[in-house]
This record gives sequence, structure tokens and C-alpha cells, in this order.
Amino acid sequence: MPKMKTSRAAAKRFKKTGTGLLVRNKAYKSHILTKKSTKRKRNLRKDIVTDSTNSKVMKKILPYL
Repeated sequence: MPKMKTSRAAAKRFKKTGTGLLVRNKAYKSHILTKKSTKRKRNLRKDIVTDSTNSKVMKKILPYL
């Protein structure tokens, strides 16, 4: 049986926590920041745990993470 390939695009975007959950960064923080409030931009800095419905799919394409 050959080894499974990791999706490199997903591997750059997700990290695994100590308990095995996947953590990701929030979107909408890259450009057009002048119209966004300071509070909104500050909240976009924080990492967030991936939703359980999405994490099942992500664990399939990240077999060695």
C-alpha cells in the first residue's frame, strides 16, 4: 500500500492542537483594512478551532498532521 499524500495547501493553513483538534486563522484580514473597525481587525487576529463538520474532511486530506 503506498503512502497517502498530504494536501500541501491545507497543511499550510491548519495546525493540530495537543488534544487533536484543528486550528485555523480567520479570513478577511489580508486587504481593504481601512473600512474595517479596530475591534473587528483585532478579533480577526485570533485563531479558531475548526468546526467539527469540516474537521472530518480536513483530517482525511491531512493524514500525517
